[in-house]
This record gives sequence, C-alpha cells and structure tokens, in this order.
Amino acid sequence: MRVGVLTFHRCINYGSYWQARCLVQAIAARGHHAVLLDHQSRDVTSREWRYAFQPLTPDRSSRADVARYGRKLRKFIAAFDALPLSAPFDLDDPAAMPPVDLAVIGSDEVLNLSHPWYGGKPIFWGEGLAAPRAVTYAASFGNYAAPFVEPQWSARLRDLDAISVRDDNSRGIVAAATGRAPAMVLDPVLLNPPHAEPADEAPYVLVYGHHIPEWFAGRVRQAARDRGLRTISVGYRNDWADEQRLEAGPQEFAALMAGASAVATTYFHGCCFALLNGKPLACAPSDYRWTKVRDLTALLGAERRLTFEDRDPGEVGALLAEPIPDSVLARIADLRAQSAAWLDAALAGRA
Repeated sequence: MRVGVLTFHRCINYGSYWQARCLVQAIAARGHHAVLLDHQSRDVTSREWRYAFQPLTPDRSSRADVARYGRKLRKFIAAFDALPLSAPFDLDDPAAMPPVDLAVIGSDEVLNLSHPWYGGKPIFWGEGLAAPRAVTYAASFGNYAAPFVEPQWSARLRDLDAISVRDDNSRGIVAAATGRAPAMVLDPVLLNPPHAEPADEAPYVLVYGHHIPEWFAGRVRQAARDRGLRTISVGYRNDWADEQRLEAGPQEFAALMAGASAVATTYFHGCCFALLNGKPLACAPSDYRWTKVRDLTALLGAERRLTFEDRDPGEVGALLAEPIPDSVLARIADLRAQSAAWLDAALAGRA
C-alpha cells in the first residue's frame, strides 16, 4: 500500500525531525511503501529559517552563533534530503500531491490552530488530500486548549476515517468536536525508538531548551557541580551551561541523549528521548509546552519528573540522580504495544 505521512517534517527541530522519521519507518517496516508528503511553502520556510537563526528572540544571536546555527541548519537539510520523500507540492494548493492509498496525518502539533506558521492550514485536517482514506496518528493540538473548535474544523475531524492523539488535551478537544473519544497512542519516537550510539564524552548533564527559567538553570547547574558533571546545551545557547553544542544535527542530538548521565529540559521530545533511554530526567514547565509535558508525564506515570519554582531547590538534584523507575518503563512498553496495534488496525482499515 502507498502510505503518505503528513507532518512537520522540515522543521529545524530535533523532535519534529525524529517523530517524522520514526513514523514513516514504522509504517515501512510493516511492508508498505511509505513516504513523507513533501509539502513546501516559501513563506513557511522563510519563517522557519529565520527562527532557526534567531531562536532566542527577542534577543539577537551573535554573528558567531549565527554561523553555528547555519551549520546546524545545513545538517538538518541533509537529514531531510535523506528521508523518503514524495514529489514536492504546494502546502496551500495540494492539487499536485502524489496520490496515495492512505494519508497518515501526524504526529506533532498538526492540529494546533495557533501554531505560528502551520496553524489553520486545512491540509493537516484532511482537506485536499489525494487519498481515499485519511487517519491521524498521535496528532496534537499542542498548547491550543480551547474547549471547542469552530464548526468547519469539527466537520473536517468527523470526515477523517480514524483519529488517534498523543495527549489528553487533544483527546478532550476531539471528543467535544466529534462526539467520540479518539484513541490515545504514543508519539512515534516512543513507538519506534531511533537507534543511536551514545556520544563518547566525559559524563555530562544534557540541557535541551531555550528561554529556560533562571530558577531551573541555577538548580541544574548546582546539581551538576555537586556530582562533578559538565552541562552541555544542545541546539540552543544557554550561557549558564558549560558547553554549547549549537551546531548539533539530528543524529548528534540522539547520540548526546543516549550518552547523557541525566537530562534537564523544558521540551516534550526532551522528555521522550530521556525516558526511552532510561535517563534521569528533570523537566520545568514553559508556557508554550506546559500542556504537552504535563499530559506526557501523566500518561506514562512520570509526573514526578516535573519540577516547579516553589518546590524544594534540592528536588532538581534528586531528579537528575534518580533512575527512571521500572514502572514508567513498563508503562511505555505496554502503550507501545497498544499503539502498534492501533497503527496496524488503521493501516488495515479497521481502526
């Protein structure tokens, strides 16, 4: 069967890249001809690349950092070009989209109507797809937390052949819009974990995120010092960290996650990679990502990994030294089996 995966596969973001790659590979491993539907938009690319060079907006990147972010961007482009891609077509006019037997929409924030450049694009709701069937896998509304969506969006959801989501916020919105609760499945990174050889480094705490709150940064730095560990910031500048790996590509990111002694993050996929590698984890909330990390940790029974400013400052150090309990790893394994079964059913037209 020809299967097209429709997602944010060209974002300069480690999680976006890996969720796209892991999902298309999971489908191909089931014997199908799977490709990423290569939607293109000059406007989206321009906005994505501007953000890639200036991720700490409103603060401006230095000229030296711009050069390093440029090396990171080139690594992402090379990684994109190595993915199984369809012929390109216009994001806003998908008439030239190559036909497929099934379109799988997701993962990522494909349903987030407030996404800064993909929000409200009808294609991610099944509009105009050259496919007789369309389903979502682990789709998310991200930080969009309105209790309802407007009628035209509800109608598009009801027209989909099957819906699965990756978080409770999205499940509630879909249920309210369609009158039926969607399936809950794991993000593709947890469903079909990527293999990466651990980075050959002296022991370190990996820091992933930007605009990290000062209170969290101070506690992570102190925890690392107490254990004689370096702090490495991957992908974004955090001046308080010992090292900046701004130019790391997707594979280097995965290797750094696999080799870390512990992970400190504000990101959803920072949590995913830490958990699948069994790494001690501390996650601080952020306005944009709070809904996602809250629902992920609740789903996996890993709520303890969230920390807040009003907690005992020593909690971060404890979390970064505490292994992931077997109960969380067992929960991931159970949900992986359930998610795989749902994907098999969706591919067979039985979901």
